[in-house]
Amino acid sequence: MEKRFLQPRFKDSSHFKNFWESGNGKQLIEFSGAEVSLKDFGKFASYYYHVDDIGDEVVKDVYLTKKFHEASREIEHYIRNGVSDNDNVPESVKKLFSQTQAIPEWLDRNLLKSGAELCMRSGLDALISLRDYCLIGGYDYAYLNKPLIVTEALKKGAVKRLSETLDFWVNATRYNALEIHAKGYEFAIKTRLIHSYARLSIKKYYKDWDTESWGEPINSWDMMATYIGFSLVFLHSLQKLGNTFSVEEEQGIFHLWKYIGYLLGIPEDLLPNDKKQATEYFYLWTSVQPPSDEDSVLLAHSLLNESLENPILKFKFQRRNLRYLHICCTWFLLDDEVCKRLQIPDVSNKRGFPNTKRFFNKVYTAMVSRKAQIKSGNKKHLKVLKDYLEITKGSNFH
Repeated sequence: MEKRFLQPRFKDSSHFKNFWESGNGKQLIEFSGAEVSLKDFGKFASYYYHVDDIGDEVVKDVYLTKKFHEASREIEHYIRNGVSDNDNVPESVKKLFSQTQAIPEWLDRNLLKSGAELCMRSGLDALISLRDYCLIGGYDYAYLNKPLIVTEALKKGAVKRLSETLDFWVNATRYNALEIHAKGYEFAIKTRLIHSYARLSIKKYYKDWDTESWGEPINSWDMMATYIGFSLVFLHSLQKLGNTFSVEEEQGIFHLWKYIGYLLGIPEDLLPNDKKQATEYFYLWTSVQPPSDEDSVLLAHSLLNESLENPILKFKFQRRNLRYLHICCTWFLLDDEVCKRLQIPDVSNKRGFPNTKRFFNKVYTAMVSRKAQIKSGNKKHLKVLKDYLEITKGSNFH
């Protein structure tokens, strides 16, 4: 295999500099105390061409040798019952489950619990953060989106994509969700194999894939960036919306996503332990990503228009209002420059709703007990997930 030498090719570009010198990147540095530089770029760059070989081998041995629904049932059996060295199963399956069934020495269940509790008690702010900062903000990184585009995610529709993201996130962030054979553990392994299946399909059918520029499809470095979105960017968004969290909750979020990343086959070298490390890792990755392109704009508008297409709300005026509120939050959470690149519509009084939310959150946190916040937030998450699963008739995970 040819050896590739990646450079931080966008380090002098205006979009990179503006993000880190005056935009959300600058805020992340202040939030985390990170010391960003490119000196460790070489330690990470090779992961742009690195993939989850174990997951790929399982897909080749199981999914590509039988009908999809039969393969899915077989994998579910392995997840729910476990795999031992003596089982009559492919070696790739033994290799995968010997890794996921081995509890890493660093795992701290108290921190997993704290991370899950912050996710739950954040309530609807968690869902706003995931959608209007983490997800839509990720579309600004043009190369990161390429697997979505070539697998025709736009045809699948934003409602279905959101439903599956929500299904994964909710089920991975509840109490004891990541215990072996539990729901979150199951969803992590299924997600891992969905990524492998997509990667092998891209490599087989999409001959124009530009590995030099885009990296391997769904590569390990891009996976790191995605999961930093669920931890660092998620926390930053909650803070912007007026939420507070304890040191233990903050540590818990990073620990939770470190373990989820481990189950997903992301190399441990890429899994940050805290916000300082996460910001420094993220800085290096952004140096190889160009800003939004036409595909980015299409993905962003597909997500914005999801509110209009989604039949959860009965009346058109309700759907239009929900779209307006998401647009307001997007402008509030992302840099203006990013919103303009993604062609987010400019709307009147766009800071009104987010500023009201900030005020309400401060009052709510002061007046309502932590235990009640967790119970209420969990209930809201489960209600939204139930609504989405009903209109999309389930997801890939079921």
